Amino acid sequence: MRVEGLETLDYLDNLSQRERFTEHLLFAGGYHFDLICFFSSALLQPLSGLTRKETGIAASVLWQSLSSVMSSANYEVRAGFELKVAALLADIAAANASRRAAIVVAGGGKVVDWLLETLPSSKDGTQAEAARALAYLIADPNVSNDVLGRPHAVPNLLRFILSCQPKKHSRRSSLDISDSLKGRSMLVAAIMDIVTSNCDIEKESFKPSLPADADLRDILAAIEVVEEGGMHVDGTSNGDDDENDSGKGITGIGIKILEGKTVLGLSRTSRLMEVEHDSESADDIPKTLALLNKHDSLSNAKNSSNAVVPGLWDDLHCQHVAVPFAAWALANWAMASELNRSHIQELDRDGQAIMSALMEPERSVKWHGSLVARLLLEDRNLPLNDSVSDWTSSLLSTISQASSNDDISLALVALSAFLLSIERSPEAHRFVMEKGLQKMRDIAKRTAKHQQVQASLAKALELLATKDTHLSLEESQKWSGILLSWMFGKSSSDPIRSSATKIISCILEDHGASSIPISQGWLAVMLNEILSFSKRSSTKGDSQPKSGKVKTQVDESNILLASQTANQLAAAVVNIAVKQSEITEESTDNFQLLDLLNMEPFVGPFKSLKKDNILKIDAADSALATLRGIKALTELCAEDTLCQDKITDFGILCLLRRFLLCDDYEKLAAMEAYDASRAPEGQERNLNDQDNNQSSLRVAPIGHIRRHAARLLTVLSLLPKAQKVILEDKTLCKWLDECAKGNIPGCSDAKIQSYARATLLNVLCNRKTRRNNSTDTENVNNVCPRYDDVIFLINPELPHWRSSRLIDQSNESSLGEADCLNDTDKFSLSEIPQVDVVFIHGLRGGPYKTWRIAEDKTSTKSGLVEKIDQEAGKTGTFWPGEWLSADFPKARLFTLKYKTNLTQWSGASLPLQEVSSMLLAKLVAAGIGDRPVVFVTHSMGGLVVKQMLYQAKKQNNENFLKNTVGIVFYSCPHFGSKLADMPWRMGLVLRPAPSIGELRSGSPRLVELNDFIRHLHKKGKLDVLSFCETKLTPIVEGYGGWAFRMEIVPLESAYPGFGELVVLESTDHINSCKPLSKNDPSYTETLDFLRKLKKHYP
Repeated sequence: MRVEGLETLDYLDNLSQRERFTEHLLFAGGYHFDLICFFSSALLQPLSGLTRKETGIAASVLWQSLSSVMSSANYEVRAGFELKVAALLADIAAANASRRAAIVVAGGGKVVDWLLETLPSSKDGTQAEAARALAYLIADPNVSNDVLGRPHAVPNLLRFILSCQPKKHSRRSSLDISDSLKGRSMLVAAIMDIVTSNCDIEKESFKPSLPADADLRDILAAIEVVEEGGMHVDGTSNGDDDENDSGKGITGIGIKILEGKTVLGLSRTSRLMEVEHDSESADDIPKTLALLNKHDSLSNAKNSSNAVVPGLWDDLHCQHVAVPFAAWALANWAMASELNRSHIQELDRDGQAIMSALMEPERSVKWHGSLVARLLLEDRNLPLNDSVSDWTSSLLSTISQASSNDDISLALVALSAFLLSIERSPEAHRFVMEKGLQKMRDIAKRTAKHQQVQASLAKALELLATKDTHLSLEESQKWSGILLSWMFGKSSSDPIRSSATKIISCILEDHGASSIPISQGWLAVMLNEILSFSKRSSTKGDSQPKSGKVKTQVDESNILLASQTANQLAAAVVNIAVKQSEITEESTDNFQLLDLLNMEPFVGPFKSLKKDNILKIDAADSALATLRGIKALTELCAEDTLCQDKITDFGILCLLRRFLLCDDYEKLAAMEAYDASRAPEGQERNLNDQDNNQSSLRVAPIGHIRRHAARLLTVLSLLPKAQKVILEDKTLCKWLDECAKGNIPGCSDAKIQSYARATLLNVLCNRKTRRNNSTDTENVNNVCPRYDDVIFLINPELPHWRSSRLIDQSNESSLGEADCLNDTDKFSLSEIPQVDVVFIHGLRGGPYKTWRIAEDKTSTKSGLVEKIDQEAGKTGTFWPGEWLSADFPKARLFTLKYKTNLTQWSGASLPLQEVSSMLLAKLVAAGIGDRPVVFVTHSMGGLVVKQMLYQAKKQNNENFLKNTVGIVFYSCPHFGSKLADMPWRMGLVLRPAPSIGELRSGSPRLVELNDFIRHLHKKGKLDVLSFCETKLTPIVEGYGGWAFRMEIVPLESAYPGFGELVVLESTDHINSCKPLSKNDPSYTETLDFLRKLKKHYP
């Protein structure tokens, strides 16, 4: 009897027009079978001529015939027919991609199912041919997912792999690729290529190859293999023959670990093969498929160098393939769906399968095991496994091993799971804090150049150190060097810096004065970085206009001063670190802050410290170094927005917050005093120190640190990124408001109060404007006032300062809403000041000291450079804030600051024109000039205002020009000053500053400016009040009361030739703006002048 299998073969023969001969055989039981013999030389070429549709039909018919034979024929008939069908399918699959696609869809996948089921159940040739067919299918990325996604595909492949393990004491050579082993060898290689192909990609790029609704039995089989290294295989033969022992004699597939990565592939014979591709370009054929075609080809190779990977392969054991494949399957199922993850969690309740995968030496198993752990931990709908803390330990070991081998892909996937484990599991969190921090530090040092690893480690440490548990002081010191490298590293990203900032903030909060070496080190490294940035910027462009060259000189002066300060600050960090660690010269190589001190700029001072004696440094020395560091940083960045951006990214806001809110240096001084009193013979030593060393009596200048920190914060409050940080910090906002009101003991200084209020105004108005109107930065800047560090608000505690510029525009709905602290003060439009009064000092003056009266002032004796503002407890009477604000309440009072010097020995300064342009821009940005404004000036300050008005005219700033309604001149040198003549004549000795040359008597520029102001006054647009000194001013004071005195601004120069003139009797140049009392003409005349103007400009 003929079986249906012949009809299928006849159909295929007719399609391919190939020759065959048939031998009729009779088997026991009466079955007849035609043995079909093909000409092997015409095997592949005819099959390649079939279309995809024809191949699919043929494969379907073949499946139907095979089913008929399997159901009716005896064992011998079935075995023979299975072998022929498997071989035919393998030949079709080897042809090209369209043939493989047709086989996969044939019979609704039944053909592939039969091949998969044949693998573990068949022997010898049939298994080898089925394996060969599946090898081609799995190696083709276009159909591999369809094959591996078939029901029970993974368990069948696992059974096949486990049945192919080599027998004990097998001496088969890896070069033996006999026909019975070739197919098995090819399939295992294809599987392992799939397993290892995705072990170097990100989780987001990982595309699951297995279905979302996996059978529980399939998942269970994979878990069993991963956990136990094997599975229960049914129907396994125990034959002794190497070729027929259920495939157990497989050789020729190899695995070796090379530099931490797994490499898999096929063994090669000494005979080289050439690949023949039909209808496919070499570029379109997958790597593994090309290797399989090479392995399966019967043609000799002509180009051997492209086909051989010699010496990489060895005999393969089942644990090298089955476990990696099972782990791969679990990862794909877990990635595919939440349902699969719940099944994995349910079947592996004790977490041992994941734990086993993480502990496997094979890299791909660790990689996929880490991915499964991550996916399970990411799914918040799943209960937390009890073994997570054990996973964490293994994950950390995996990361450490991977970092040692520079295996970044494995380290990253393990880190992602590690992060989730410490985030979700308190036990895992506790384990790492107790036993894992040292290993994390080692990993951080080994992977310093890998940004992604550093970012994950920084996030992990942030989770560990900023939540319920914090770092101890010892651990904080050990981490300090790494934290600062995260902050300032060239490859550091914003997330890394953000994590480092939060961690250091917690360290400073937790350990206070003991953490000063870290906070001070942070400032020192930041200053060093900004110095490098500023030096690079200053070297760009040699050809500059004259004004630009003057600006460059100022920048260079700031850089020089900052360089000296940076060196002093670095030395202070080294000394305070060594002192706090209580180490000796012999132990400087082994202490907690070693990593910090091995960074720049501490390396040099630290090495010098090893050679020389350890210097004694106290809290006052350390505080002074910090103060200078903040000042230098502010000078470098005050006018440089790029610099401001950089220090904001470097976490300066965290440091400033610490300096403002805390008194670490005062606490450090108290700790030092306490330690000294408890030391042996402490009292005697203290007495000797008080007699011989006055530094022991010094108080840490925390007030000055706070003032300069507040100044820098005001500068940064104009940056949108800084505004966001400040607004989110409610504690800081509350402190700033209370400081501006004078309710905080450390905020008694008028400058600090002004900085605090200005910072809040900058931040709050920008927030409101962006929320209500626009996110466009230019529009926001046009609406909101921008107060920087040169504009001081007088009496910032007054209610009208808690409104924004929106109030000025008569937006009644905004009244009282500008304060983020929901201040209850309400304002009516009638109470809002309608005029601004701006005070501008002169040469070598200041925003407060110029207008401040000494408490013990009884005469006009005073030096040109006053020191009242610098003496503790001698602040004097600031008459604009104490007298004028009460007598002239409906006005906003400002005072300005700009840098001036008599000679260049005192430092570089800008000329008059540059100073005026700078101040004009800042006044306009602050909204000064939008309503009537009166300038009250002293000495050179009057010339600055005249130049500003002239500049406003040139810039067509009619609003500013129109709203400037009055100027008060105290001893203004309208036509020059004798003081300017003296250093100019002695230029080689005194090196006069650029601005001094413009103050010389008879300067044409001064005449031009005066004519311009005269024209405004004549047209009734500007009122002028002038004061004149009548007494010689002491310039240099000597011993015994001797002083060199001179008339700085004579009457003919103090009177511009228009407006009112008040001659002040017995008053010198310095004190012309310092009324003795409210009855002094220098005050009463100014007050009357302002009141008259107010009537004209309601």
